[in-house]
Amino acid sequence: MSRFRRPDDPEWHWLEQRDDPEVTAFLEAANAASRRWFAPFEDLVERLYHGHLARRELAVHGLKTPLDHYTVWSETAADADYPVWWRHPNDDAEAAECFLDLQARASESPFLEIGDMALSPDEAWLAWTEDTRGGETYALLLKRLPDGTPVRLLEEIGPELTWAEDNRTLLFTRFDATQRPDSVWCLPLELSGEAPTAGTPVQVIREEDPEFWVGLGKTRSREWLVLESASKDTSECHLIPARTPAAPPRCFRRRESGVEYALDHRPGHFYVLHNRQATHFRLDMADEARLDQAGDAETWQPLIPHRDDTTLEGADAFAWGLVVTERDHHQAQVRLRVIELDTGHALTRDERLPLPETPCSVALGDTPHFDERHLRLREESFTLPVTWIEHDLDSGERRRLKQQPVHGDLRPDQLACERLWARAHDGERIPVSVVMRADLVGHPLPTLLYGYGAYGEVLDPWFSVARLELLARGVAFAVAHVRGGGDRGEPWYLAGKLEHKQNSFRDFLAVRDALVAKGFSDGERIAAYGASAGGLLVSASLNLAPEAFCAAVLDVPFVDVLRTMENPDLPLTTAEYTEWGDPREPETRRRIRDYSPLDNLTAQPWPAVFLQGSWHDTRVPYWEPAKLYARLTELGTARGPVLLRTDMDAGHGGASGRFKAWHDNARQDAFLLWALGMENRES
Repeated sequence: MSRFRRPDDPEWHWLEQRDDPEVTAFLEAANAASRRWFAPFEDLVERLYHGHLARRELAVHGLKTPLDHYTVWSETAADADYPVWWRHPNDDAEAAECFLDLQARASESPFLEIGDMALSPDEAWLAWTEDTRGGETYALLLKRLPDGTPVRLLEEIGPELTWAEDNRTLLFTRFDATQRPDSVWCLPLELSGEAPTAGTPVQVIREEDPEFWVGLGKTRSREWLVLESASKDTSECHLIPARTPAAPPRCFRRRESGVEYALDHRPGHFYVLHNRQATHFRLDMADEARLDQAGDAETWQPLIPHRDDTTLEGADAFAWGLVVTERDHHQAQVRLRVIELDTGHALTRDERLPLPETPCSVALGDTPHFDERHLRLREESFTLPVTWIEHDLDSGERRRLKQQPVHGDLRPDQLACERLWARAHDGERIPVSVVMRADLVGHPLPTLLYGYGAYGEVLDPWFSVARLELLARGVAFAVAHVRGGGDRGEPWYLAGKLEHKQNSFRDFLAVRDALVAKGFSDGERIAAYGASAGGLLVSASLNLAPEAFCAAVLDVPFVDVLRTMENPDLPLTTAEYTEWGDPREPETRRRIRDYSPLDNLTAQPWPAVFLQGSWHDTRVPYWEPAKLYARLTELGTARGPVLLRTDMDAGHGGASGRFKAWHDNARQDAFLLWALGMENRES
């Protein structure tokens, strides 16, 4: 610290100067210090890493998905970081051919992330976007299938791709100077020869409001291209006939502040999922034949009304009807609902699909055909490995297509998951999920408490092979479903954002106390984990109650909230005003400053902390964890080591290769086991 301290900059803002050689020197010095601390634990790191590999099926065969002409799937070799994509004609399973080898492409750079992959409607061409730096800007590539040479068509674009149904037009997005996707473009293609060529991109729509971003997609009916412009709480959709992409876009309904809506389509009708005069969303129908008037909400026909105890999260249209995703507020549980409609649009069936257990996650999987009556479902829980189910709508039969294999000494049926409820400072009930070894139920256990609590993101139960290394050693894993997330529907999100943000932090601490009071956790051995906005959750909670935890892992943590929100030139800042507030308003600035972790850092006894950042991260810049590291170290009041590791080759999501990502996870787990006093415990 004495080498890098600048007396005129006690906040360490100079670390934001990416081109200053001293910044790189600082991060390298911090990495070296981290390596020295971990040196005695390298054997533990390797045991955790190889233990994880032994539990996992390393050679992964993806689920096959039949399209119109070909069946496609991915395979990842046991020693590979990335998958290889295959296909065979639907009527000849023996004629398999590789059409994209991502493992080979990854050998050309230290980082590879695929943004999107899109097959042309005739399935003869593959377009994809790839990022080879970690900065989340992408190049567009196109090849003739199966073995044409990839042609690089565009650079510095967004990740999303959609083919028009004319089979010769691609739609993509571009960024503005703050890396906000602000425009949708059409790219005409010439595909008559072996090597594709591209014409001049044509801008379709541009979003001028800096709080909005654009996205694109296509209805399952393949009739309409849908271009969306949205902020965190307002949206607007534009439609283009998918077979005539040169047609001018038609706005379905002009934006109305605070109103979100999404569209899907069946011939004759659009389905409008919206929150206009319906906080928890409702589903209405609009007449396709009267498209010019379809955006008039007064003409919409109600299908699913607003309900106080349920949030509608999605509606997927098929030829026969709809699959609706809805969330029960009381149980914090997602459900799928099948609605069948006859040719006159009369309701003939309305039922909820069965759940394998509760709490659990369930979602509609890849079901590309519009008339498909065998739904693919993806199910999992804290004790149920990812399972793909085929549900026959006619017979009700459920057939298991595939389940994630788990090997080793701890089987899923040897785990137990419990849902409890914590009482918050204002009396609200906070759902908490805890998973542990079944033979340890009833004993206060060392615990890792995880949380996120922002953007309405849901922490539905998920199975983790990596987590088994901690569970096998007697650690409990708990999830705090705090306000600001979407676990109990839209009201839960609204109660943890803007002026209500402090609820998230108080909920997290209430969950910690409930785990101790109800006998699940050893109060002296609870560690916290948060990533990105979850890093804000944990670090703000530590400022409020630094002695509540024995350690914390903060992964790409968003900790410099006020300074970030005051800089509209940074990526994402202006689009985030509706989540955190606009600090140009004095009251909002005060409110953010009251919880922003770096603005509330004092000489308190923080626990041991392992901070992780990424050099190419455009969402949470490397300097946020670096500043927290510098200031905690300078204060010198932490009860344990303060460590920083910056990945100089990665972006916000960390390492792109699976083996490197698993090794990073093993290092993190070694730190946690040390902090929980269990570094010598074997599984």
